[in-house]
Amino acid sequence: MLAKLSLGTLGLSLGSLITVVGFYAYFNDYATLNLAGFFYGIPLLLGGLALKAAELKPVPFTHPTSPDILELREKQATQIQNQIRKDVRRYRYGQDAHLDDSLERFGLNPSDEARPVLVGIREENVEGCYALILEFDSPQFPLEIWQQKQEKIEKFFGPGISVEFKDTGNNRLDVALITTP
Repeated sequence: MLAKLSLGTLGLSLGSLITVVGFYAYFNDYATLNLAGFFYGIPLLLGGLALKAAELKPVPFTHPTSPDILELREKQATQIQNQIRKDVRRYRYGQDAHLDDSLERFGLNPSDEARPVLVGIREENVEGCYALILEFDSPQFPLEIWQQKQEKIEKFFGPGISVEFKDTGNNRLDVALITTP
């Protein structure tokens, strides 16, 4: 549940509330409440602002996952596929983009402007095998460059995974991580 909650928003909300109560207490001569408001509210507010500035939002599912696919995931998904799905579906802090370390290892992360950006994920049944589809906005890296790195990507994501690429137009690219039987 904590992964679905923005800690920045929580810090801002609680910090703002406690700070407002502190100011109210200050102007109405409630010394103890005043101290609590200033000593807890303002740091919480500043912490919430800092977290909000460093926040990376979860990547959305672009298509709802059907019960059949959920069952297939339970039976076939590898630990790496599950880890990727869970990591990109939660708030992250202090990272520039989802999967930026992985993209750097593949040589697809030369700069912030050129880096492919993960914009969505979905799960599919590909010829009876579970597939986690990563949808990238990749204007600087066309399909051919991704295909040159296919072997490296397959090794990185581990045994039991094959990788397929599909150009979907408008600088968009689908990277399918497919479980191999």
